[in-house]
Amino acid sequence: MSQFDISRRGLLMAAGAMPFVGSACAATPSDKPARWAMVGLGSFAVGQIMPTFAHTKHSKMTAFVSGTPSKLQEQGAKYGVTHHYSYDNFDDIAGNAEIDCVYILLPPGLHAEYTIRALKAGKHVLCEKPMASTAAECEAMVAAAKAANRQLGVGYRVHFEPNNVEALKRFKAGEVGALKHVSGKAGFEINPNYGPHKWRLDKEIGGGGSMYDIGIYALNGGLMFVDEAPQSVSAVYTYDRNDPRFAEVEGGVDWKINFASGLKVEGQSFYTGSYVTRQVVDGAGGQIVLDPASSYDGVKASLQKAGAASQAISAGESRQQFAAQIDGFSLAALGNTPHRTPGEMGWRDLRLIEAIYRSADNGGQTVKV
Repeated sequence: MSQFDISRRGLLMAAGAMPFVGSACAATPSDKPARWAMVGLGSFAVGQIMPTFAHTKHSKMTAFVSGTPSKLQEQGAKYGVTHHYSYDNFDDIAGNAEIDCVYILLPPGLHAEYTIRALKAGKHVLCEKPMASTAAECEAMVAAAKAANRQLGVGYRVHFEPNNVEALKRFKAGEVGALKHVSGKAGFEINPNYGPHKWRLDKEIGGGGSMYDIGIYALNGGLMFVDEAPQSVSAVYTYDRNDPRFAEVEGGVDWKINFASGLKVEGQSFYTGSYVTRQVVDGAGGQIVLDPASSYDGVKASLQKAGAASQAISAGESRQQFAAQIDGFSLAALGNTPHRTPGEMGWRDLRLIEAIYRSADNGGQTVKV
C-alpha cells in the first residue's frame, strides 16, 4: 500500500456523494486531437469542463472514470463516450490507446494518487488545483511525470482567461511601469449543509482550508506578475477559532510573500464573507485591477495610468478560459512540450501555502521558503 492509498475508500465515497465544484505552449497544432479521459464526474466536471470540449480545436473526450455507474451511462450517452472505468479498474487505462491525456477532477485528497497512477499508465495529466494536499505529494507527482516522460499540468485556468492574459501582456509591455506591489482577495461564505461546500471542510478530502480552495487563486494570480523567487512568508489567521465549521480546516488567513528586491505580494483568503476574487497590480506609473479576477464568467479588468482615467481591458469572453486551458494542454501533450502551468508551479504554491500555515500557527512569525 502506498502513502497515497490511506483511507482511499472513504475519500472515494465522499467524492461520489458530494459533487466537486471548483491555462499557450510551443507545440505545433495537429490534425489529430488529443484524446481525454475525465476522472471524476462531479458538478465541476459536468457543469464546466465537459461542455467546453465542444469549443476546443485540439481535444476530444474518449473516456470517463467514475464510481457511479449511472453517471457513466448518462454522460456517456450524452457525449458519445464509450470507454468507461471505475476507480477499481482505473489502471486499465494503460492499455487504452485512445487515451492520451487524463484530467483529474476529483477532490484534492485524491489528486496525488490518481495523478501518479495515470502517469504510470503512460498518460499525460492535467490535475485540478490545488495540485495536492501536501508539497511532498506534489514532489512525488512531479517525479512521476519525469519518470514517465509525460507532461503534468495544474488547472490554473486564469493563465488562459483572455482578460487576465491581456492584463499580463499590458503589464509586461510596461504600461504601468515597474512593479511595486501586488494584492489579492479571494473568498466566500461556506455553508456546511451544502454538498459542494461540505467536503471542503473535511481536511482529508479538501486538503486544508480556504487557501487550498479559493485563496490559491489570489496567490497564484499574484505571482503571475512577478519575475523573481519568493524568499519568505508571514501570515495570521482571521477567523473565529470557535466557529464549529472550522474544526479541521482554517476559515481565513491574511498572508504576505516577501522577495529579495523588497517586493511584496499579499492577500486575504476566507470562508467567512461575501464572494470576491480581486487582484490589484500596482506599478510605478499606474495600476491594473482584475475584479472579479478568477470567476468562471464575467472577469473584468481595467488599467489606470498615473493622471489618467481608468480604461477597461476587454480581450474576450471569460468562459473561453476552459477551452483554452484544455487545448493548451492538448498541444503540450501532442508535442510533449512543457505546459504553461506545469506541476512545478503547483508544487511551488503548495510549499508557499504550507509555509503560510506555519507562520499563522506561530502568530505571524516570518518563515523562509
